[in-house]
Amino acid sequence: MSDKRKEDESKKREPLVKEQIEDYAYDGDDLDFLGVEEERYEIIEGVRYDMQAAPTIHHQQISGALYIMLYQTCHSNGTLLYSPADVYLDEDNQFQPDLVYILHENASIIKEKRIEGVPDLAVEILSPSTSHNDKVRKKRQFERFGLKEYWIVDPVHLTLDQFIRNEDGKLQLVETYVAPDRVISPLFSCIEVDMKRVFANLR
Repeated sequence: MSDKRKEDESKKREPLVKEQIEDYAYDGDDLDFLGVEEERYEIIEGVRYDMQAAPTIHHQQISGALYIMLYQTCHSNGTLLYSPADVYLDEDNQFQPDLVYILHENASIIKEKRIEGVPDLAVEILSPSTSHNDKVRKKRQFERFGLKEYWIVDPVHLTLDQFIRNEDGKLQLVETYVAPDRVISPLFSCIEVDMKRVFANLR
């Protein structure tokens, strides 16, 4: 084969697009891009509580079912977010509720990296390591900051406790739901949650 023909054949085998070798510019906060996991923790009444790296499968099944049902009926009225999403109330209280719902009229509290202010609805799914905080400390602080509605979901007893802010500013237990109940809210008319679906995938 002639030198010219070898050169022509070599050119044909060259890739049409060359790999880019330049470094990507990144912000020091872009930990996800670098494959670095951020620590997950909450600050409750000035105390830091480290969180598990990943929730249990049952926890995720319940969270997913609630998110789907709430999104289907309420997304046109507000924004629904699921954990991990930081809710900053003040320096001593920075939570990661399992689900939060924020009406469009209050959307100004949704910032680029966190929620700065109290949502309209917060949902917590109990686990052995978080149950006391969810039922006592976080409820107390959500109450202090004016949360309108708070749900505590128990995956062991298969219940959903619904707390509504009363005239005295307290989060008062108004209903405990079990299957086949349907959760409704006096504050948010779009809410209709089928308790059978909430726990349908648990084994």
